[in-house]
Amino acid sequence: MAQNGDGLVPEILLRAYATGIFPMAESRDHDELFWVDPSRRGVLPLDGFHTSRSLARRIRRAEYSVSLNQDFQGVLEACADRPNTWISHEIQALYSNLFRLGHAHSLEIWQDEALSGGVYGVTLGGAFFGESMFSRRTDASKLALAHLVNHLRRCGFTLFDTQFLTPHLARLGAIEISRATYRSHLSDALDVNADILAHPLASTL
Repeated sequence: MAQNGDGLVPEILLRAYATGIFPMAESRDHDELFWVDPSRRGVLPLDGFHTSRSLARRIRRAEYSVSLNQDFQGVLEACADRPNTWISHEIQALYSNLFRLGHAHSLEIWQDEALSGGVYGVTLGGAFFGESMFSRRTDASKLALAHLVNHLRRCGFTLFDTQFLTPHLARLGAIEISRATYRSHLSDALDVNADILAHPLASTL
């Protein structure tokens, strides 16, 4: 279903997530959005994140810092800054609004005082809907996901929706489930009273 982003308000967008659908655009400059309801859904089990040896070494070296919601716009722009993207200007405006309302969040990785990686998404109940991530340094997006999974678990979340399963996410422990199974997990997660701000972000894993 195509729709101009001007017709979407936060309440409609959040209701869409609660029913298992999410918006995308054809390209960055495309005005119309369309709803996506995958028959197979990617999820990252919060107790099943896979840390490779190289990632574990990078975490132990701790040559980076991590923050929550410190540069949402920077993460959003970095995720959109690629030759082919579904993050249109309309999408950016919509999620910036959700961030101001406290329903969208970002986790940032900093190296040499520069934003080197991050991930952003939407929260509802005990569900985190991952939207996109980026990396400007080796393993920066993996570091962001590792810290985010740990933080979501500590804050009581039960579902990390990755929307689709990519080879990159599969190597980190993500799996693919049916639409029916996903909606069952989503229903359970929406009944959970979780808060991404319930605990301070741990600086180490």
